[in-house]
Amino acid sequence: MQLAIISPFLDRRHGTERAVSELIERLARNYNCEIHLYSQHVEDLLLTPLDQAPQTGQGCVRWHRVVSIPGPHLIQYSWWFVANTLQRWWDVRSGKLSPDLVFSPGINAWDADVIHVHIVFQEFYQRLKPQLLFRHAPPTSWPRLFHRRLYYGLIRWLERRIYRRKHVHLAGVSGMVVTQLGAHFGRKDAVSIPNGVDVKRFEPQDRLQRRSAARAELNVDPETFVLLLIGNDWRNKGLHTLIESLNECRDLPIRLFVVGKDDEKPFEAKIQRLGLLDRVRFLAPSEDVIKFYAAADAYVGPSLEDAYGLPVIEAMASGLPVIASVSAGVSEIINDGVNGLLLREPTNVAELASLIRRLVGDASLREKLVGNAVNTARQSSLDQSAVVMWGLLNNATAGKRAYANSEE
Repeated sequence: MQLAIISPFLDRRHGTERAVSELIERLARNYNCEIHLYSQHVEDLLLTPLDQAPQTGQGCVRWHRVVSIPGPHLIQYSWWFVANTLQRWWDVRSGKLSPDLVFSPGINAWDADVIHVHIVFQEFYQRLKPQLLFRHAPPTSWPRLFHRRLYYGLIRWLERRIYRRKHVHLAGVSGMVVTQLGAHFGRKDAVSIPNGVDVKRFEPQDRLQRRSAARAELNVDPETFVLLLIGNDWRNKGLHTLIESLNECRDLPIRLFVVGKDDEKPFEAKIQRLGLLDRVRFLAPSEDVIKFYAAADAYVGPSLEDAYGLPVIEAMASGLPVIASVSAGVSEIINDGVNGLLLREPTNVAELASLIRRLVGDASLREKLVGNAVNTARQSSLDQSAVVMWGLLNNATAGKRAYANSEE
């Protein structure tokens, strides 16, 4: 099968992009797919040069670099949407490309046959809307608000036009996303294909072997209990609630590591006001994400809303006890008190502080959660996700042929 896969960028430092990269590798290696990847930036993927002939019976990944431009995010996205479409059209016209399917993780093209939905912006906007009102913001921030409103308006318009097309096959990264696709776009036929975890890379033994070195690198005392949060958009990840919960637990020897990219200033003000400067540390993303899990004692994900939450299952696979919000799709695989702890109300500081105290103070609970979490993660491997996605791609191929025949 020849696939055209479109994604703005791929690397191993970001959760969604890491999951897409792993899927691409497995489609090429396990199912001999000839993948033509249209992207502006690619890291850490084994690529076959465009001018090299494919070997019979073997899959490959070929990168067609799409030129990027500087500017506001709306301009960059609009350019990307048009540029990758035109580039693929030209490659088809010139005989360089003849894909059986066009696959897109998210809204990246008008003509995608299969879309793996990682976030429903129509749902996301409803929660974000109060923050985008001009009357609630100082005039200096109005240009930025105007830009965000235009961007989200464009994305939501595209969702309404594209997701409602019955011949486009939709998959959500969680049952929560599938429900949202049905509610907003009437797509009751969408299927759930959660992001898998690389259980060979994220596993307890490797984490334990690296623990001492990772904690030494990050200057962590042996007696300190380290909480970990990984991701961007820290407000949505529940960082405000987590910081306030940390304040409620200041009698415990705990520290919080926040890994990702976002504006630290709004959170630094709260951290300073609460006197937690020595308790919270912001760290840049790294390709070696395992070192963060190795240095940690527990993962805390109090997301206000998260389509899935890949770091939670990576932590589970690595042998860390986890606290996850019920507003995250990954909570669907967590049995409260068995393989993790569930935060019922993401903004409830007292509830989160209580869960943190349970983990810190009960070693037997941590051991129980870890043992069951590892088993759960092994049932959610990347290989299993690839099997389900491969089935969807084959169904989509058959459906595309039937749709083309019906149009003739």
